[in-house]
Amino acid sequence: MTRNETITQLRAFFDVSELVCPHTYKRFGELSWQFFDTNTLHTLLVLRAEILCVPMTINAGDSTQRGLRCNLCGIVKGQKKQYLSAHVMGKGFDVVSNEMTAQEMRDKIFENADKLPVPIRIEDGVSWLHFDTFDPSNGKNKVTFF
Repeated sequence: MTRNETITQLRAFFDVSELVCPHTYKRFGELSWQFFDTNTLHTLLVLRAEILCVPMTINAGDSTQRGLRCNLCGIVKGQKKQYLSAHVMGKGFDVVSNEMTAQEMRDKIFENADKLPVPIRIEDGVSWLHFDTFDPSNGKNKVTFF
């Protein structure tokens, strides 16, 4: 699937303003898609449309740093050391759903890992689903928990 096809299909589920911080959307609007890694967008689409199949929320209300974070975002702005988060690289999302708990989502993703287009990391033990397309296993594992 091409990048444009992926973005077109994602638009059925998400507006780009839900995926980026308000600073980014204010400055770039619909052009904000450019900051995301293609594999990460494809993974988000597969999770939403093929694996989890439930509505997912990324940025909404007071939660504005769950997708792409820029250098003006509080989480990033306050860093005193090098900060190489998947969120600042357009390779990670924090997701919640009213229809599944974070643990249910993690379990379902692990059970359906063969459907993932690329290996992913999943943060364990938190009340949201964090996934990113960093691959510390160098392709050995489809899902790595951290």
